[in-house]
Amino acid sequence: MAVPKRKTGRARTHARRSANDKIAAPARSVCPQCGEVKLPHRVCPNCGYYRDREVIQTA
Repeated sequence: MAVPKRKTGRARTHARRSANDKIAAPARSVCPQCGEVKLPHRVCPNCGYYRDREVIQTA
């Protein structure tokens, strides 16, 4: 059975694990009605439109 000759350092361990710890930014899309940035597949919080239909009335 293979046994390591030396202890693996903390920096090497953290560098190896860092690829899995990255946090991805949430996806963004542009509202075709008002041009505001919004989350995809959600009602636009600015104008209240979703799929070319007004779903929420905004004042």
